[in-house]
Amino acid sequence: MNNNNNGFLIRADQHIALANEQLDENTTQGEVSASLMYAAARFNAWMASTSFESKEAMEAEKEKVIEYFTEQYKLALGENIDNHIENYDFSQNDVK
Repeated sequence: MNNNNNGFLIRADQHIALANEQLDENTTQGEVSASLMYAAARFNAWMASTSFESKEAMEAEKEKVIEYFTEQYKLALGENIDNHIENYDFSQNDVK
């Protein structure tokens, strides 16, 4: 994945900044994460629908669309987990 292409990381960082703004004493990391994942799924479903001529065509390719986005998420998540394993300061965590 070419992360420097067309502002890719800038846009990603803007989404992360919004997610961080939503964290407060009444909203957990898990709740914000769930909303962010749901929003990505909604946007990606809409985006995918714009490439089909009919609902029947989209329905016929539904599993391929799901497979594509699932694989892309898996790759991105793995890359970011590896980054945190290598660079994250785990001593700042308040784990009980």
